[in-house]
Amino acid sequence: MAENLLKRPYPEDDEAANKRSRSNNGSPRPTTPSQQTGGKPDISAAVAAAKARAEEIKKRLAKPATAAPPATSSSAPVSASDRIAQLKARVAAATSRSKELAQTKPAVPSPPVYQDDFGRARGGLDIGLHPALQENFQSDRLNKGKQDQLKKKQEEQKKAQLDLSGPSLEELKANPYFDTSISVKNASGKGRVTRQLVFNQQGKYIAQAAALRRQAQLEDMKKRIAERARQAGIDEDLDTEKAFLVPKPPEIEWWDEGLVDGSSYDVIDNPRNLKIDTPDSIITIYIQHPVLIEPPQEKIVPAAKPMFLTAKEQAKLRRQRRMADLKEKQAKIRLGLEPPPPPKVKKSNLMRVLGEQAIQDPTAVEARVNREIAERKETHEEANEERKLTKEERVEKLEKQQTEDAAKGIHVRVYKIDSLANGKHRFQVQKNAEQHALTGVCIMHPRFNLVVVEGGEHSIRAYDKLMQNRVKWQEMEAPSSVREGNKEAQAKWLDAEDENGELKDLSANRCDLIFSGEEKRRAFRKWLGARVCETDAQARDVLSRARMDSFWTVAKNWKKDDF
Repeated sequence: MAENLLKRPYPEDDEAANKRSRSNNGSPRPTTPSQQTGGKPDISAAVAAAKARAEEIKKRLAKPATAAPPATSSSAPVSASDRIAQLKARVAAATSRSKELAQTKPAVPSPPVYQDDFGRARGGLDIGLHPALQENFQSDRLNKGKQDQLKKKQEEQKKAQLDLSGPSLEELKANPYFDTSISVKNASGKGRVTRQLVFNQQGKYIAQAAALRRQAQLEDMKKRIAERARQAGIDEDLDTEKAFLVPKPPEIEWWDEGLVDGSSYDVIDNPRNLKIDTPDSIITIYIQHPVLIEPPQEKIVPAAKPMFLTAKEQAKLRRQRRMADLKEKQAKIRLGLEPPPPPKVKKSNLMRVLGEQAIQDPTAVEARVNREIAERKETHEEANEERKLTKEERVEKLEKQQTEDAAKGIHVRVYKIDSLANGKHRFQVQKNAEQHALTGVCIMHPRFNLVVVEGGEHSIRAYDKLMQNRVKWQEMEAPSSVREGNKEAQAKWLDAEDENGELKDLSANRCDLIFSGEEKRRAFRKWLGARVCETDAQARDVLSRARMDSFWTVAKNWKKDDF
């Protein structure tokens, strides 16, 4: 009991206990020293007061009959039965009060619930405040709880006033605008079944973002390394011997694996090791007749030419052909199908054909003869012009011949040129490749230049004569005007003049044929023109698109005295 009274933190509880004591004894309960002084409470005094109160209550409960009877009027005497009833009532009242005191426990305040860090008031080392200082916090908490209850009641009243229920099915059908095609389930306004929430695990999207960032950083690093390697001119195949190493032959070729029961050819010494007439053997009793394929070399065989005739034989054939045409024309004139041609008058037969007229007026006859001669010449020239091909027909004929030439086989030529500083040489290399319908590329590098061309036999032969015979590679001409922004103008090694402003010396310049052969189909789709490459990596990149990057290694190791 003393401990429970000591835990009472609020003064309201002391006042309630004083009221109860007045109702029981008619005198107020003595106050604690902390209530009298209003200062800091004395724990020992509070304990002593509590013990005294407890002893007083125990005495009162132990001797209920010794209490003085209530004052009665002297005029009315009290009987023994009345006194017994009064004593029983007092005993019952005292018993009920003791039970109430035993059951009733002082309210222990719950620790305050802080909503944020600003309202938190605690002592050092995270120790709670004294109960006397928590009165303000407790009152604020009670006020806040009352405000929350008031808000909940207001919200419930508002919800009760609003009718959130939808129209019934009968009301919907009675509506003239109701669509009967709508199902009853949807028209009844039943809510759809909601799906369950699927939560992502913590850190899922953070991991994905980190992976994407790592991938982007890796790609960026690769680009930077490739760019630096391209700028520095790092050659991946510096060791040319490794590039041309022949791999070691296998223990057994793939085409013999189905014939030999083993991993090497050593087992062939024993005929039992051969796979003959076994379930997984390719050797059977059946004979395979391969399909005949037309030899590819037959399509490039030139057509048979007719036998050449001598000059006398050609004249004889021409005379016979003209005689047959003349006889046919004479027969048509006899039949009246064609008018007879006018006499062919020349200055040599003038007097014989026009005898009398020539004697009478020789000047007029001579003018007439000159006029007929001019008419015959004009007629002849017009006939020749009609037989000539137009510009479009000549281009079409040339394209047809070049296409037929390429259909017989594709030939490849690769040339190495020391210098292309002369603009005339660059023009000849590019223009002739375009005119002969060749495909390929011209790579210009500070160390040397490489020209790769492919096309028909006739076109390649003409281009080969140009590169090795016609072009004078040792000649040097003054530079011509170059358009702004041209890559050739930006390359310093392609300038025709040196640092002193003089023309470069090309006396040692030469063009070498480093490869000549055939291929099945074209590797380039068109003539790519001149490509300026500052490094070996750029040149290999251009050639690798046509799978001809090996030619760059051959050209680098090419020596002028090899052939």
